[in-house]
Amino acid sequence: MARATAPPAATSPRAAPAPTAEVDWARLYATVAYRRLPWYSPRPPAWLVRAVTERWLRPPGPVLDVGCGAGSSALWLSRRGFRVTGIDLAPVAVEVARRRARTAGSSAVFVQGNILATPFRDRSFGSAVDSGCFHSLPVTDRALYAREVARLVRPSGRVLVTWIAREETGEYGPPHRPSLEEVTSALEPYFVFERTEFAERRSARAWSARGRRLSRYTASLTRRRSAQPPAR
Repeated sequence: MARATAPPAATSPRAAPAPTAEVDWARLYATVAYRRLPWYSPRPPAWLVRAVTERWLRPPGPVLDVGCGAGSSALWLSRRGFRVTGIDLAPVAVEVARRRARTAGSSAVFVQGNILATPFRDRSFGSAVDSGCFHSLPVTDRALYAREVARLVRPSGRVLVTWIAREETGEYGPPHRPSLEEVTSALEPYFVFERTEFAERRSARAWSARGRRLSRYTASLTRRRSAQPPAR
């Protein structure tokens, strides 16, 4: 299968700010085998499968996989006819994803970079998926994230975001667990919330246990075609 090329870079790519999250993602992926990381799964998340099965997300894209990690979601989307680009802050994660793509003969493209300031041109993507990047950001970076994803996704484009909920009080998980109100505050200026869902944790066992998930929200969004209406 011929390999696709990444979306064209902007004429003058903006300089990405240094990562400020508590976790050093580059070092983490460089020191821990990706298959042992607690969030790794060889399969795509159920909410993504459902979005494609119900044709809420339709091929061919292009789709941006935000915080793609080892590339499981991107590879699954690619097998279903989507043109996919994954971006991740960790160089080792990107190299793993590229290796898996070569092994699978996938056309998915993986780029090392910061979602707060990407090298892609405006409106490069028809849709985007985020299975855990937003909740890993410091609170001060949420507005930057929203603005950049909005810049990259075309008007009326579809965006899927999932995050560990504030209702999750266990030890494992990201330090900044946003409420639905906080997520709406960051994203609503650019996106319409079509559907939000809450799923409670299926077990009291730790996140690191295989097959377990923490309490989380999933939101289905559409990129606004015009500015958010003023408050009334």
